[in-house]
Amino acid sequence: MNPQGTLSQQVEAYHNWKKELIRQIGRYRLWLQDNNLFSDDISIRIRHGLELLIEDELTIAFVGEYSRGKTELINALFFSEYGQRMLPSQAGRTTMCPTELFFDRSANENYLLLLPIETRNGDLSLQQLRKQPERWVRHELDERNPEIMREALAEVARVKSVPPEEARGLGFDENMLEHDRSNPGNVQVPAWRNAQISIRHPLFERGLRILDTPGLNALGSEPELTISMLPRAHAIIFVLSADTGVTASDMTIWNEHIDTQHADHRAGRFAVLNKIDVLWDDLQGERHTQEAIGRVRGYTADHLGMRQHDVIPVSAKQGLMARVRKNSELFDRSNIGQLEQLIIQRILMHKEQLITQSLINDLLGMLQNSQAAMQTRLESLEEELQACAGVTMDKAALGRLAERAQKDYDYYYKKLITLRSSRRLMDSQGNLLKALVSEERFEAHAERVRDNMSKSWTTAGMNRAMDQFFELLESDLTNLLGEGHLAEKMVGAIYRRYNEDNRARHLEPIPLRAGRHVIAIRELRKKARRFRSSPKNLLTEQSVLVRRFFNVMVGEARTLHARVRKDVERWPSEALLPIMQFSMEQKQLLEHQIRRLRDMVRNDRDSRAERQRLNHAITDLRRQLELADAMQRQIRKPAPTLIQQKVVNISGAV
Repeated sequence: MNPQGTLSQQVEAYHNWKKELIRQIGRYRLWLQDNNLFSDDISIRIRHGLELLIEDELTIAFVGEYSRGKTELINALFFSEYGQRMLPSQAGRTTMCPTELFFDRSANENYLLLLPIETRNGDLSLQQLRKQPERWVRHELDERNPEIMREALAEVARVKSVPPEEARGLGFDENMLEHDRSNPGNVQVPAWRNAQISIRHPLFERGLRILDTPGLNALGSEPELTISMLPRAHAIIFVLSADTGVTASDMTIWNEHIDTQHADHRAGRFAVLNKIDVLWDDLQGERHTQEAIGRVRGYTADHLGMRQHDVIPVSAKQGLMARVRKNSELFDRSNIGQLEQLIIQRILMHKEQLITQSLINDLLGMLQNSQAAMQTRLESLEEELQACAGVTMDKAALGRLAERAQKDYDYYYKKLITLRSSRRLMDSQGNLLKALVSEERFEAHAERVRDNMSKSWTTAGMNRAMDQFFELLESDLTNLLGEGHLAEKMVGAIYRRYNEDNRARHLEPIPLRAGRHVIAIRELRKKARRFRSSPKNLLTEQSVLVRRFFNVMVGEARTLHARVRKDVERWPSEALLPIMQFSMEQKQLLEHQIRRLRDMVRNDRDSRAERQRLNHAITDLRRQLELADAMQRQIRKPAPTLIQQKVVNISGAV
């Protein structure tokens, strides 16, 4: 096995696959323009596809209690080429605040941003504070000088000494904090609330984001981390320690923050059993060691209620050392390679499937439309060639072709008029849908609930007001679902009428997919119930609780609501795009054909010269169809992990 990492190679393959898709979309755009098939509607669909690929990111969250080796694992996976621990992971110097690692492709810079812990006293959420760079402390990171960069990154482990009452005000449970021995009576809290590290790394440049979380106390004291940041991660890697097994605090993190109904870890949740080197027994031999690791692995899987092959035993420390020293035997024994394979086979594969479902199928449908239009043009040219087969042109046959083309043109022209009328109907239906999820409606709900919470004198009253907010949102989205079904039925009827007497039977409407948003709000409502039943919130002063509820829960609902609005605003204009595109392409091709045929009938042209011109046009058209076939083959190429699976299966069979 290559100690320097299969993960890098596979993420590079994933990036190249996306880059090739971007190239093919660009080729398709030029091909449409060259063949006079381009339109504003197609341009919009192509732009959406490109945005999906360019902005695509993959977030993996590393979660676990203190001293489980999360940061050491991140060092082993991503920073071994520096020859030292870049992130603080020595004993007593662990990550103290939620840390996000990525590369800022827009700024194209390395930097460390730190948000002071005191910002918890304010009214702004983390999401809002990200838009205020002046509130963050910035350090430049020079990748050419790893030692200085490591010193700057050590800041994420800094703590400060504060009185217990100040720690409580910042949201910490003082019983879970270390006492400051040099300042009796004080406790130590993280100096920073959040760290953002932009660092030029091949994987981060390709869109990989890492979320490194501190222990249980920090998870419980930063609601935004557990309400939005963790649930949005594509995958969770839960880090445990082989020398402690699954402790009570590990189980609390697992049950309360990971294995929850509302989490959206679509690419999976996995457990890493770190520090297996403590079980290495050179006296009793490798077999004894593997049996010991197997027992701890089985015990861990049972406790977490997961499959044993989703629990990966590793030694991050030995893996990092093996990579730095280029010791392949030690690297194999550390088992870091198996963890990388899991990330490749399960997490990357999931991202590839998402792109295939949301982009490739739509792109292939558009290309199929264009090929059908070009095939019709080819058949027309071949009929014209037949009319020019004799010594003189068969003007009667050309006249009949012109009449038929005119009839087809009139047919598609009427279809387009009908479709434009249908689109206006869709716009009015869209306005009805938009009204149900307008920003003004959302803010009115929020203001009403804020007023009710502020006026409430009891905990029960506060809870009712919080639940009322989600009840109002869920009611709006349920109404949206009902109206959306009616709108989709209307679109379905338009497509059926269009396809009754048409060659475009392969065309299907684009669905609204409003149901996923209803589910998202219902899941957020469940989180809100947990939020308000938290002992810490039950004991919080009213004005602080109102502020916290709006910062965290209403802020997250606002983000979800904005996503709903974006979908609802786009759908009415996009639902009819496939048949609009097909009709527009046919109309444009027929316009050119009619003009050409009438010119041939009116003018006495040399039959031989006309045959040469038509043969040239047919050859060019066949070449264009071959180009379209080549694009289709490239777009249909399986994603990298699927290719790798086939190779593994073939080699396994042999």
